[in-house]
Amino acid sequence: MRAIGIDLGGHKTAAALIENGRVLQRLTEPTPGREPDDVTSQVAKMARILGAGPECPVGVGIPGMLDSLRETALLLPNFSGWNNLPVRKILSAKIGLPVEIENDANCYALGEGWGGAAAGLTDYVLFTLGTGIGGGIVINGRLLRGFHGMAGEPGHLAVGAGEPCGCGSHGHLEGISGADALERNAEGMGLQPDLKYLWTRRSDPSVAPLWDRALDHLAKGIASAVHLLDPQAVILGGGLVKGEGFLDVLRPRVIDYLASPFKKTLDLRLSLLGNDAALIGAAALTGK
Repeated sequence: MRAIGIDLGGHKTAAALIENGRVLQRLTEPTPGREPDDVTSQVAKMARILGAGPECPVGVGIPGMLDSLRETALLLPNFSGWNNLPVRKILSAKIGLPVEIENDANCYALGEGWGGAAAGLTDYVLFTLGTGIGGGIVINGRLLRGFHGMAGEPGHLAVGAGEPCGCGSHGHLEGISGADALERNAEGMGLQPDLKYLWTRRSDPSVAPLWDRALDHLAKGIASAVHLLDPQAVILGGGLVKGEGFLDVLRPRVIDYLASPFKKTLDLRLSLLGNDAALIGAAALTGK
């Protein structure tokens, strides 16, 4: 069966026609600002280009917290004006058929479970390390949404102190180790805010403090998730993990924060599907 998966991002929106977990056709366009009408119109246009219809339903990954019924966006930290917006109703009206929505990182987790790094696993945690930090939790083969629908937000683990977070609070992992936060910190240190370049210079005395702090807090967040959930594996995806040797640098830091029994069971893996994971997971929401 075929379905369309769409991944709404702060800088770009990706869409793909998916059949049995395989990408048949894809589209990628710059996200047109943050205004709900502009963005939802773009999503609808992309869905129609890919052939949305009764036999080709649509699932959309939304970068934020949703209500338990998956109807309303409660908080999109990087999209002002979207809070309490009935996103599912708006998208369904513009596309002309029912649409399924889910947190984008949850979609990523579903995609990795279908045919990626978590294939065959029943219990795993996903961290997406990009502009911010998202995540998804699968327990006993089912996506963990929580009572209010907002479970699986590792980017908002309180591992810091007064660092501002896009959600409006402070001290959250995303506000320390997310790409946006890293770029702000780099500029504040007088460094070029190019994370790919800075990763290659991570041993330089002027650059090392930037990565030491970010990786230390990320390790604390991962270790906390492992202690809380005892997963078979922790999957890491997103742009930051593409740096050469990222996993080798991070793993010993995570192990250092783990209680001794967990040191033996830690299985830290990189995403196998990359950006396709969120598209495949979004398509999977439709059940097609």
